[in-house]
Amino acid sequence: MRALSIVVLALAVHGCKKSPETAAETTPPVASVAPATPAASGVAAGGEQAPALLAVGAPAPALETVAHNGQKVSLAELKGRPVVVYFYPKDDTPGCTVEAEGIRDDWADLTKANAVVLGVSTQDNASHRAFASKYGLPFMLLPDSDEAIARAFGVPVKNGYTKRVTFVIDKQGKIAKVFPAVNPKGHSDEILEALRELS
Repeated sequence: MRALSIVVLALAVHGCKKSPETAAETTPPVASVAPATPAASGVAAGGEQAPALLAVGAPAPALETVAHNGQKVSLAELKGRPVVVYFYPKDDTPGCTVEAEGIRDDWADLTKANAVVLGVSTQDNASHRAFASKYGLPFMLLPDSDEAIARAFGVPVKNGYTKRVTFVIDKQGKIAKVFPAVNPKGHSDEILEALRELS
C-alpha cells in the first residue's frame, strides 16, 4: 500500500510540471526596467520598507517592454514627447474602465498635445487586448505581471493590484507631475491640464 502511495504521489508531482515547450508558450513578455536613480523608500507599518513614488524632477526609469498591440515601448526612445504613464489596478473593472474611457474620450486633445499614453497594470497582454478591444482604447497598455515597472516608479502593489497613480514625463525624460491618489472620474482633465503646463 505504501509503495502504491509513493507511485501515485510521484505521478501527481510529474503531472503538475509544465514541459519546456508549454512554459515557453505561456510565458508573458517581461519588461526590462532599470531605474535611473535608486528609488527612495520609507518605513511602512511592521517595519517593512515601502516604495516611495518617483518625485518631480527625477529621471524616468529606463523602460523597455512590449505593449498589448505588439508594439515595442522604450521610454528612452520617446524623449522629445510628453509621456503619461498611468498605473491602474485591473482591466475591465468599474473604476479602471471609467478612467480608461475618460482618456479615450479625450484622445483628440491628448493627440494634439503630442502625448504618448501608457496604461500599466499587473495583467498580461491577453487581458489588455480584451480590455482595449471591448472599450475601443486607442492607447497602449503595458503588462507588469512581475511588478518591475511599478517598483521602478515606486508604485505600491497590494495583493497583486497596482495602486492608481499617474506620472507625466516631460520631453527631457524627467518626471514633471505626479498624481499619487487618482480619482478615475475626471482624471483625464487633470492629465490634459498637466500637459498644458508643460507647453
